Amino acid sequence: MAVSASFLPPLPCLKPTLSSYKHLCPKACAGNFEGDEGCNKMRIRKENDGWKIDFSGKKPATPLLDTINYPLHMKNLSTRELEQLAAEVRADTVHTVSKTGGHLSSSLGVVELTIALHHVFDTPDDKIIWDVGHQAYPHKILTGRRSRMHTIRKTSGLAGFPKRDESVYDTFGAGHSSTSISAGLGMAVARDLLKKKNNVISVIGDGAMTAGLAYEAMNNAGFLDSNLIVVLNDNKQVSLPTATLQGPATPVGALSRALTKIQASAKFRKLREKAKGLTKQIGGQAHEIAAKVDEYARGMISASGSTLFEELGLYYIGPVDGHNIEDLVAMFEKVKAMPAPGPVLIHIVTEKGKGYPPAEAAIDKMHGVVNFDMETGKQFKSKSSTLSYTQYFAESLIKEAEADDKIVAIHAAMGGGTGLNFFQKRFPDRCFDVGIAEQHAVTFAAGLATEGLKPF
Repeated sequence: MAVSASFLPPLPCLKPTLSSYKHLCPKACAGNFEGDEGCNKMRIRKENDGWKIDFSGKKPATPLLDTINYPLHMKNLSTRELEQLAAEVRADTVHTVSKTGGHLSSSLGVVELTIALHHVFDTPDDKIIWDVGHQAYPHKILTGRRSRMHTIRKTSGLAGFPKRDESVYDTFGAGHSSTSISAGLGMAVARDLLKKKNNVISVIGDGAMTAGLAYEAMNNAGFLDSNLIVVLNDNKQVSLPTATLQGPATPVGALSRALTKIQASAKFRKLREKAKGLTKQIGGQAHEIAAKVDEYARGMISASGSTLFEELGLYYIGPVDGHNIEDLVAMFEKVKAMPAPGPVLIHIVTEKGKGYPPAEAAIDKMHGVVNFDMETGKQFKSKSSTLSYTQYFAESLIKEAEADDKIVAIHAAMGGGTGLNFFQKRFPDRCFDVGIAEQHAVTFAAGLATEGLKPF
């Protein structure tokens, strides 16, 4: 594939040394000092409970981000500097999307994850596949496209999703959900056949995990046993087997972090594999007992529900706080160093809209937005004097359903986009959200129709 020189990473000779980096990168405020003009301009400061961003509507000062053109420039950063970078990327993302519109909250939720991945892995040689791709704004900012972010989703501008002919860092085109594990597995198998050594990382959300394609891919990954890292980004938007109806509990405390790090260590994994091999040689009953002990131990160490991934053949690690850069970096470094082959699933817990109060407070987390006021989060939506096609469809279907009790409605996790959320409110027992599972939705509808119902 031909690649424009403008998208190529900088030459190795330009790799910053730690000493040159210290000279180039100003520090963020350690507190709110009234007399410090530079700190007042920055509006991003470190406090005891984390980094604080003042969303006043003006373009944020980003002294550290200004020195980062490609992931290569992040390699020498300390944990504190990576945290500062996360705050600046978050502020820069909010400012940009407030002017352009686009997907906001998904990108804000993966800022720390994006930084940790590019810090630890050697992209673009190591491949990162973003499922759907609407969360890739921080990825674009850190891979040579920050100066063009104001053109995102505009004619001749940057694409709103990863695009292979836009950058060598965009390893797989996206737009629909649940494709990342299948694509990543294909890349991993191709790597093995070509005798290469690079890592492949698929990042998939819990919403995308409602599609059968993701489980088909995991089932095949477990069978092929190729080295593949799957990052499950769980932002509580869809309940998983590992979640309650309100979403999973975020792991807290030093014990949780320590136990998760133990799981990621090569020694722990090797010990488990040796134990399995030994009990297989001893006999069936002993092997079953050992497997049960291991299952209960892992349930105590990580979280209930990991058995599903284990039985599909993926080694499960987690849950991990997806906004703790120090833990994420340590986790990825340990997984990267694992000598044992096979697919690994790392379960991280994040918050959609993280760090931007209006998004955190909004019911839809400000998922997709038009231009908005950065200080308040209020969107500048134009008012139409006529109904949209979506509204007209919803109202018409409700009217028909009131006269015909055999009418039912089905959508694939798109109640808002189809208008069927209004139908759901009016007829809760006759509207079905099947998740991101279109092929199931169609066949499910066929089954309903065979019994005389009228699915829409």
